[in-house]
Amino acid sequence: MAKRRYLAGAGLILAVAAAAIAVWMTRRAGVEDAPREPPQQAQEAEMREQPARPKSVFDSPLAGRWYPASPPVLTEMLDQQLAAAEQTPVDGVCALILPHAGYQYSGPAAAYGLKAVRNRRYARIVILGPSHRVPLRGCASVPEATHYRTPLGEIPLDVTFIEALLEHGMFRRVAQVEDLEHSVQIEVPLIQHALGATPLVPVVVGHLTLDEAREMARVLRGLLDADTLVIVSSDFTHYGPNYGYVPFEEDVPANLERLDMAAWNAIEAKEPGVFETWVKDSGATVCGTCPILVLLSMLPEDARPQLLKYDTSGAITGDYENSVSYLCIAFTGAWREGGLMSDTAAALPLSQEDKERLLRLARETLRTCVAEGRTPTPEELGVEITPAMQQTMGAFVTLHAHGRLRGCIGEIEPRWPLYQAVMANAINAGLKDYRFPSVTADELPELDFQISALTPPQPVDGPERIVIGRHGMTVEKGGRRAVFLPQVAPEQGWDRDTTLNHLCMKAGLPPDAWRQGAAFTVFEAVVFGEEQG
Repeated sequence: MAKRRYLAGAGLILAVAAAAIAVWMTRRAGVEDAPREPPQQAQEAEMREQPARPKSVFDSPLAGRWYPASPPVLTEMLDQQLAAAEQTPVDGVCALILPHAGYQYSGPAAAYGLKAVRNRRYARIVILGPSHRVPLRGCASVPEATHYRTPLGEIPLDVTFIEALLEHGMFRRVAQVEDLEHSVQIEVPLIQHALGATPLVPVVVGHLTLDEAREMARVLRGLLDADTLVIVSSDFTHYGPNYGYVPFEEDVPANLERLDMAAWNAIEAKEPGVFETWVKDSGATVCGTCPILVLLSMLPEDARPQLLKYDTSGAITGDYENSVSYLCIAFTGAWREGGLMSDTAAALPLSQEDKERLLRLARETLRTCVAEGRTPTPEELGVEITPAMQQTMGAFVTLHAHGRLRGCIGEIEPRWPLYQAVMANAINAGLKDYRFPSVTADELPELDFQISALTPPQPVDGPERIVIGRHGMTVEKGGRRAVFLPQVAPEQGWDRDTTLNHLCMKAGLPPDAWRQGAAFTVFEAVVFGEEQG
């Protein structure tokens, strides 16, 4: 509903908006050859089409502390930094990671990213930054204002997009966030100088689990379109006693670069679990970890990351006792409208050959990861990827050893092509299921692989709508949530009430918590596995 309301917009008084809505409606009716507005005209229309809300301007408190308060002085600084950036335009940039320190430190690195997109016009820019000072857990904060103001003037916020976000419980308006948090606002003068008054969607992201990051990504990507730029605001390694992180004391510049390039390699993999694992294993203080996880969880399938610039405050000041690292990263690709909000099941059935290919892909991916510590490509495994395997679907991979569960991890929400979900969750089930030790090479021949390819989850009015043997299900109450695949209840011989009792206990709730005040979704699955003697 949020997607439809957002796409419709609020500007019915403008003819161009009416035309855009007509195109959308005819597409919903199946008319594929309806004409579209040129992107530039669509952008100009959306920039004019802000809802009729009373104007409310938030004055950013960063001027004079994080960058010059004088407009001429700030403009001259940004001119010099952009001129010094040896960066040519990059076609098709859909996302950037930019640093967020004071401009004298991180401005030169950030300039590379802004210079890469300076010739591009966007309809809106979504900025995701971490919350340094206000504790936020499992949620993000968006502003009440309709405009931001910096020394370079006012810039509108895309209030329609923001209102659409607020229809989802993870997005809220949290008091004091705007007054105390700099990570999003620090990017605004850079945007104004390089890209003009493009409407903004400021989002301050709290602490998230990986599942929460993926859910936030699902909501955001459902509202994005090809004319959106996403900016993640993050610094990287915070080194030195001031930050409580001194993993080495010798050859600090080279060791810092080695550490930061490992972070870049984890981001380049485009797998949020890989980056999360690197952060935990390294202990590095990457302040924008959660916004980066959100970005990696929603990137278009064709996204290609590019490292544009690497720098450190130590290199700038010549003092490495305490140093902060800055990476400027661009992602090329195209956001697909409603990419994570589909409410339809897979259109192409999986053939027996498709199922055999996916099972082979799961087994050989885990084998390669265990033996070599890397994720192989389908091509090197000799597995052909068919159109049915490229459908965006949720998937679980389950491992059994001698008839007993050995690992099971997956995703309910359709987020990426099925074959990619299978590869990622084969590794997750074998190496990242906290209930079991990691699978070893000696165990692999004894494992049976099972794949569950899922239809998108749908909310239901109550537990009486759940059909045991057909439906997988989730229960959610009081911020706790758990899932069972469709095969769990039949395998255990449970009826519906018993299944829901166990599901609530899995979520950390009392067994009968499902009887009042709980929310349910259901989904179906195509389940198939290996047959071994």
